[in-house]
Amino acid sequence: MTGRKIQNNDKEQGISKDRYKLIPRCLIFLKHKDSILLLKGAPDKKIWANKYNGVGGHIEHNEDIKTAARRELLEETGLSTDLELRGILTVDPGNEIGVCLFVFTGYYESGEIKPSREGILQWVEKNELKDLPLVDDVEVILRRIGNMKDSSSPFIAHSFYDSEGKLIVDFYE
Repeated sequence: MTGRKIQNNDKEQGISKDRYKLIPRCLIFLKHKDSILLLKGAPDKKIWANKYNGVGGHIEHNEDIKTAARRELLEETGLSTDLELRGILTVDPGNEIGVCLFVFTGYYESGEIKPSREGILQWVEKNELKDLPLVDDVEVILRRIGNMKDSSSPFIAHSFYDSEGKLIVDFYE
């Protein structure tokens, strides 16, 4: 009976194997004074090895985006703090499955940062970002967040690579 209900819900929701799919992920940038907590990917990581990124990961089945962001922050840093949704970015890597990235920010208040199996956690001053090997969209996202007021609505954006391999991020106003 449950299997039939799920199939009926798929049909009612217009879910089809032929549709473009998005994998939901969260990305968190924790701020402290003029620094941002970044994760330098471990050298043996499958993706983003030795590159700096925010912390985060996949949103699990039956998990809302804010719960996922809090879980990922705790798992990767040992920290817990209030998080605010600052943007939604759809990422088109050029194939049948894309990524829907929910971008959060928060403020570091206290607590000891624990080591992460994902890589090395490091406080980076904003003026040092240009000198680091960042994941392609990190600089663009951080610039956008840096120009937002706390009361701003979350940004909506779409990213893809053009025919020459250059990252394009379109923000919608």
